[in-house]
Amino acid sequence: MNAFFAEFFGTAIILVFGSGVVANVLLNKTKGFNSGWIVISFGWAIGVFTGVLISAPFSGAHLNPAITIALAIAHKFSWNMVPVYILAQILGAMFGSSLAWLAYKKHFDSTDDADAKLAVFCTIPNIRSYWYNVVTEIIGTYVLSLAVLYMAEPEVGLGALNALPVALVVLGIGLSLGGPTGYAINPARDLGPRIMHFLLPIADKRNSDWAYSWVPLLGPVAGAVCAAIMFLIFRGS
Repeated sequence: MNAFFAEFFGTAIILVFGSGVVANVLLNKTKGFNSGWIVISFGWAIGVFTGVLISAPFSGAHLNPAITIALAIAHKFSWNMVPVYILAQILGAMFGSSLAWLAYKKHFDSTDDADAKLAVFCTIPNIRSYWYNVVTEIIGTYVLSLAVLYMAEPEVGLGALNALPVALVVLGIGLSLGGPTGYAINPARDLGPRIMHFLLPIADKRNSDWAYSWVPLLGPVAGAVCAAIMFLIFRGS
């Protein structure tokens, strides 16, 4: 498997688990209906674990444009490959969220809450305050990126042995910092599924909230840049 397809499938796996667990908790008549935020946080974390485990030997398991950018800034990844990785990650997120929609298609049809249907695909802040929403995403992605930078091998990224530590970091971010925005901490994880929400024939769906879509793009990238700069300062580079 080449690096492009590894990033594609790894990111798709994250979204199958992530969008899937949100659907299980929020959509009507599911086995996991109303089981709560802890279940959602664990579902996303296990998705990250599985995605990293599968893709690490082939691509370094970035699975997140913010991580790819952070690794490039920190001289751990070639800038020439950054666009390739980001494209694969966005397409993978689109594919993975579509599979989750397919699995829960009948439950989408049985759910009237249009916000819940959107939340399966992308983040929605509980209190819409763009500045604070961006800050929340910066903080969460800073934590994730700094952790990854200290785990990552030079010129590659993460190895399979990093799957569990990264998943635990994501779990911690979800439990501790996920409340305000739903913790995108990954531009591809939000943008790709948001596009699919717009494109898919979802019954009685609302708009895809494009007015908010810049927050889970800018916040994670800014957080990753801050983490990479801090990493270089700590390392004395």
